[in-house]
Amino acid sequence: MRPVRQNDEQAIRELVQRWLDASKRHDLDTVLSLMADDVLFMVPGQKPFGKDGFAAANEAMNDVTMEAESDIQEIKVLGDWAWMHNFLRLTLTPSSGSPFVRSGHILTVLRKQPDGRWVIFRDANLLMPEGQK
Repeated sequence: MRPVRQNDEQAIRELVQRWLDASKRHDLDTVLSLMADDVLFMVPGQKPFGKDGFAAANEAMNDVTMEAESDIQEIKVLGDWAWMHNFLRLTLTPSSGSPFVRSGHILTVLRKQPDGRWVIFRDANLLMPEGQK
């Protein structure tokens, strides 16, 4: 049983890296494929939103370059469900502006699909401009 858990943890770490790589390339199709169809995102100051809301927000960021540093703090796998605590630091640079940095903790619930892939089911993203608490 232990090797399956380690493989699941590694698959989740790879999902995070695929997400960051695809986001950096503005590859929205890949990012969307890493989400459950009924995904729900929670971010400060907004109502929760799903896949369509995520796609719309992502499209508005097409002229922004992104550098990301992810530090996964914890992953717990419970059968076909898992949760992950991650610390993320993003440097976002608009094509006609100065870079700005957002960082913070993220709590993500993941669900294993029948084909064995992990996808994001719920995501509570607490990123804030650096220096604010």
